[in-house]
Amino acid sequence: MTRNTELVEQLSADYTAAALSPADRAMLDYAAKLTLHPSTMTEADILALRETGFNDRAILDIAQITAYYAYVNRIADGLGVTLEDYWQRGDTPDA
Repeated sequence: MTRNTELVEQLSADYTAAALSPADRAMLDYAAKLTLHPSTMTEADILALRETGFNDRAILDIAQITAYYAYVNRIADGLGVTLEDYWQRGDTPDA
């Protein structure tokens, strides 16, 4: 979690234009490609993560988290689940 609202806005608008470390950029490039074009993934995508310092465990975590969110979103979309009002307004629920 970050309290850097400027970074959050940059990431929301276009993560490729955000001020990110090479590792963060590689991670988001991988996650975006896996989400949008999963059939085009190659060993080069894994190597790009390794080159920025991710080990096999971290790469597995990135892949699993990305795939999990895609799965959950598709289930929700397929069942017509809608967001609670506070998410649509951009608020967060009370803890």
